[in-house]
Amino acid sequence: MTATVSAESRTEEGWRQLHPRTVWVTALTIAGILAGVAVPIIIGMTDDVSLLVSVPIAFGGIVVLSGVAAVVDLMRWRYTTYRVTDERVELRYAWVLHKLRSVPRERVRTVDLTANPLQRVFGVAKVTIGTGQRTSEHSHLTLDPVDKAVAEELRRLLLRREAPTAAADPAGSTGTADSAASAAPSTGAVPEPEIARLDWRWIRYAPISVTTPLLGAAAFGAVMQVSEWFKLQGAVFRTLRDLLGGLSVIGLVAVLVVVGILVGIVGSLGLFVEMWFRYRLSREDGNLVMTRGLLTTRSLSLERRRLRGVELVEPLGVRLAGAARVDVIATSMTKKSDDDKTDPKTILPSAPYDTAGRVAAEVLGCPAVTATAVVGHPRAAKWRRVRWALYSVLAVVVVLALLGWLLTVVLLHLAWIAAVVLTPVAVLLALESYRNLGHGLAEEHLVTRYGVGARRTAALVRTGVIGWTITSSPFQRRAGLITIHATTAANKGAYPVYDVGTDEGLRFAEEAVPGLLGPFIER
Repeated sequence: MTATVSAESRTEEGWRQLHPRTVWVTALTIAGILAGVAVPIIIGMTDDVSLLVSVPIAFGGIVVLSGVAAVVDLMRWRYTTYRVTDERVELRYAWVLHKLRSVPRERVRTVDLTANPLQRVFGVAKVTIGTGQRTSEHSHLTLDPVDKAVAEELRRLLLRREAPTAAADPAGSTGTADSAASAAPSTGAVPEPEIARLDWRWIRYAPISVTTPLLGAAAFGAVMQVSEWFKLQGAVFRTLRDLLGGLSVIGLVAVLVVVGILVGIVGSLGLFVEMWFRYRLSREDGNLVMTRGLLTTRSLSLERRRLRGVELVEPLGVRLAGAARVDVIATSMTKKSDDDKTDPKTILPSAPYDTAGRVAAEVLGCPAVTATAVVGHPRAAKWRRVRWALYSVLAVVVVLALLGWLLTVVLLHLAWIAAVVLTPVAVLLALESYRNLGHGLAEEHLVTRYGVGARRTAALVRTGVIGWTITSSPFQRRAGLITIHATTAANKGAYPVYDVGTDEGLRFAEEAVPGLLGPFIER
């Protein structure tokens, strides 16, 4: 092992400092944020204050505040150290307030690497070391930032379960790429065939989602806001009037909707590229490893022993196109962060159904999620859904009718229009919800299927089910139905089997996990 001195300084007793480039990253980040805030303020002040006055003031403020942020981050870097020993991962801050956080190596469950564009320019990454705890404050340690090569070695090192011996030193070793590489030429990782890699044909599913109209609406809002900053909102409306002045109100609305959808499609395509560029799902020492991202890169590692199942998710538009995405069901999954645009449990974007089924089978170790025959639910479940759909339409119609009687006849017309339009839609959705119900048992897994807007098929490891929750409303009891939830220490905590017959539901729960529910059932 080389003895070079690096940017990530060595300290006493094996303690290491974070990468000093964090100061530059922080200063430039704050400067960019302040510049984005200052631009509309300067534009708004142009009537009262000359640009020769406002621009230097804003520039000076950005420099001063960025400098203050850099000094604060410099003190954080100076007094923050970490180390990885054979038994523990430790992070300490020792200046005015002394803080020491320590996690046993055997409790490490996730090691996630993220790097935004600025961090990538400086060759550093943020390492989040997660445990199996459910609390948000003490469930992870964050090293922000370390050298990219050191981050990769930390990920491999902390997810290995054999005795680390001398391997603990590279994780906290030198900060330059050369020294980190020389410190960690041998990681013990066993190369295995990859499970999935990005196929650019999958991008055709990106516009078939709810994000498309939302992005279109957001684009219109952004145009209005920016035009207001530059005091050009009136000019924008006049331009629209000149271009579309010959159209009726309905025609104008139709044109704007089409433009919004086109903008949303472009935005959804760009979002797909940013999220899933360089996507790769593979195994390393038996652990699942997923990497992806164009601007902000992310690497997620998942231990095999944390896996509790997989879930095929088919949103309505994607399902009509014959595709699905794959979510993993695992303990101690990190929550979606503010700078992440997709849920970390999603390990495959929307892809052809056969591809999604293959990936789910390889991750799970068997094709239970697609090969298990699911049992349909009683017809009483169908009529229950139809009744509630009609009740919902009736509630809307009654409210509109009452408001129309009190306020204006226009709402009365809206009431009968709503009844005519919403009734068949509600009934169709109710029938679709019923068709999607199902449950079944495989050798080592139980399967439940449900949903209408997005059909979900979850395959849970039977040994990972730690309890059952059984609910039955008065209306369900009259129909002889119950809803049972398989409780597991993963993701949302419970997976439902909706509106199943009472005898069939209890029998299913007992067969899925023998002995768990039996003592509480009256034969």
